Amino acid sequence: MGFYADFWKKYVDFAGKEGRKNFWLTVLVNFIISAILGAVLPAVSGIFGLAILIPSLAMGVRRLRDGGFTPWLILLALIPFLGWLALLVLYCMPSK
Repeated sequence: MGFYADFWKKYVDFAGKEGRKNFWLTVLVNFIISAILGAVLPAVSGIFGLAILIPSLAMGVRRLRDGGFTPWLILLALIPFLGWLALLVLYCMPSK
């Protein structure tokens, strides 16, 4: 799980690029951990969510940059449904 160690090493690193494989594997691992914690200890799940907030934003910015898009598109997340949908499509785009 070297990709997950990279997630924590680049905690607030908004520079550089993030490959599609590492991005989606990290998203999957974070989702599984959050789901398990939410089922067992909901308060700890909230703390975990706060702990991964900034590194997830940094990883999203790096993924957008890897796809050839401006990192400012991360602000699409502020638009309730359509923004998240647009980001999902952009995250799935191949690297440039």
